[in-house]
This record gives sequence, C-alpha cells and structure tokens, in this order.
Amino acid sequence: MPILGLDPSLYPRHPPHFDIEQVIRPNILALHPYRCARDDYSSGILLDANENALGHSISPEGNGNATTAEIDSTLALDLHRYPSPTHDDIKSRIALLRGLPGANHVFLGVGSDEVIDLLMRVCARPGQDKILTTPPTYGMYGVCAQVNDVGVVEVDLELSGEKGEGGEEGRFSVRVDEVKKAVAADPSIKLIFLCSPGNPTGTLLSLASIRAILADPAFKGIVVVDEAYIDFAPEGSSAAQLVTEFANLCVVQTLSKSFGLAAIRLGIALAHPALIQILMNTKAPYNISSPTAHLASLALAPASLRSMRAKVDTLVSSRQTLLSALHSPALKTLGLGEVIGGNDANFVVVRVLGTDGQPDNERAKRVYKALAEEAGVVVRYRGSEKGCQGCLRITVGTEEENDVLLKRLEETLARI
Repeated sequence: MPILGLDPSLYPRHPPHFDIEQVIRPNILALHPYRCARDDYSSGILLDANENALGHSISPEGNGNATTAEIDSTLALDLHRYPSPTHDDIKSRIALLRGLPGANHVFLGVGSDEVIDLLMRVCARPGQDKILTTPPTYGMYGVCAQVNDVGVVEVDLELSGEKGEGGEEGRFSVRVDEVKKAVAADPSIKLIFLCSPGNPTGTLLSLASIRAILADPAFKGIVVVDEAYIDFAPEGSSAAQLVTEFANLCVVQTLSKSFGLAAIRLGIALAHPALIQILMNTKAPYNISSPTAHLASLALAPASLRSMRAKVDTLVSSRQTLLSALHSPALKTLGLGEVIGGNDANFVVVRVLGTDGQPDNERAKRVYKALAEEAGVVVRYRGSEKGCQGCLRITVGTEEENDVLLKRLEETLARI
C-alpha cells in the first residue's frame, strides 16, 4: 500500500532488509490525514477555519505585569489564527543545522515525548507488538509503551566494567550482540530505543554500535536514537549523519536542553522522508503552536545558534570543574563515591556510599531529601535504575549554583 503524500521516487531503498510498509500498521498506511483549506491557501481573506475574526481577547488591562511591548508582540502573532500545519521554514533551518538534505527529513512534535508516542502508535499494534529498550534509560519509553498497550523487551546496557566513553566496551555501552539476539528471537519487536547520551547515564553510544544494529538483517523495524543531550557531546557524535544512509533510523532531538527552551515544548524527529510523511499523516493537524514556532524560529537564527554554542561550551567547562570538585578528598572522606557514566550530557551521576564503602540507596535517598528540604538544592535520586545503585543525578548549573551545591552537599554528607 503506497504512503499517501510521498513521492514514489523517495521510497526507502537502504538497508535492503528494511521494508517500511511491513513496519507501519496497516490502518496507519491506509489513513487519510485531516486536511483543511489552510494546507493549500494561507493568505487572503481567511474565512475557512471558523476562527474568531475579531482577534484574541488578551488585554493589557488587568495584566499588570505585561508591558505594552509584550502585548504588541503577542498581537503580532495572529493568535486568533490556527498555526501552520507544516512549519517548513523551521524544518529547513533544522535540516541545515543537522546536515540533512531538506525539510522533508524533519518532523516537529510537542516535545520529544510526542515523537516517541507517535512512533509507537504508527508502528506497534496494541496487545501484539513490542519495543526494545536498554536500561538504565529514559523512563518515558516504558510509560508510552504501557499507554499504547505495547510490550517491552529489555536488554540492559553493559552494567559492569570501567567507566567508558561509549563504544563497544565500558560501562553503559550498548551490548550489540545481545540486542541482535533479542530481535532475532522475537519478530514482534518493531522499535529499538537507544538513548545517546544516555539518561540517566550521560554516556554516548558509539556510531559503530548504532550502525551495527541498523545493518542487522534480522531486525525489520526502526531504530530510534534519542539525542536530547547530543550538543553537550563531542562534535561529530550525532547519529543524524546516518539518516541519509539508513531508512530504518529515526533520530529524536529537542530544543529543551542545549537551546534552553524547555518551556516551549518542541521535539524533533530526523528520518527518511517516508517515515516523516507517515508521522505527518498521523499527527494532530496543528500540533505546534504559533508562539512555540515563533520562539523556535528565533532560536535557530545564526546569532542565536552562536549564543547556544557559547552556552554549551560554558556548561561543558563547568561540567569538568564540577566533576573535579566531586572527586575532592573532603567529599570522598564523607562517603561520596565515584562519578559514573561517560559524562557527555549536561549532568553528572555520582554514587553515595554507606559505612561499608558500598553504594547505599537509603543514604542516597536521605541525602536527596535533605538537600531539597533543608538545603534548598534539588537534585534527582536515581538509585532505583539498573547499574545506578546509590546514585544522585546532578544537573550542571551556573558557577554560583554549582558552588552552593558543593558546599551544601558537603554539609549534608557530614551529618547523614
């Protein structure tokens, strides 16, 4: 069954074992997407969508904190009109940023979570199909699977060994052979989710490992590489460079982390045009709001990209300073253990030890609570994740925030 809206010349041809029509649910392939007049005409006297012709009702009166400039900028967004269904200008900027041929390789979602959920909905039949995850990993994969009544097969990352920087060896690297065994044994697995750099591990997965899974003829589904933190990793690390080679790859990114735009909720899928077209056919008609699109467009301008990269450089430098401080003799004496993971994101993961010198979940929980409730510093307890016993995840803050964290962490460890 042809993919509606896709130029037949763009049908996937590599890798040869991948047939997208065998991966996508038949009802999705047969879906005729919601269309409106705005898909064809976006200017003139617009009387097609039953919008409020008198405009929005936001008034400066009673909005004491809103300035005239803020009200004027809001008016300029035409909030009484539905937003663009496609936002091709934003997609083109993202394609250029990530080295892809054009906007037809880019999908926009309401945060990465919408992209993840939509991939499950188009590929996995409820009650029949499964996804594969590699714990410890991002919790929303499992949540979305449960919501969609999709099974989960788990193949743990490498949980032993020395702290690695990704690749085929080292702690928190992907066990490629075990992933291959799992998909060969279970043809109902339609999606493999790889988080790189990992959350909560901070470890970058090697492109060689990702390529090996993509090229595995036993797996007929789609490999999803979640790169929320990729801009904090070394340049050239992104799997986006493999998108034009492998039609069975979907790279998920976001403006929440390196761009500092968590509040606008803009997620990104980078993939072959065939998969992008299917996602476009399935999504809600106006999923990206005009305010979100406006802010995203500003963030992708050349000057803003330079600002983003400068801030990433600062955070990476601060990450190294924080790592060094967490290894200080004073904190070690108080029972702070090793920093684990590859440290390729904007956070670090550190163990809290008990009196026996072993990772201690109960003490880590107490430290977490005391930091938040008594010291005014909120970190994340991650001890329940596989391979993360006794662990706290700490986001790299400003220089001042990091100094306060270290001081209060030392004080808290001294009494707990």
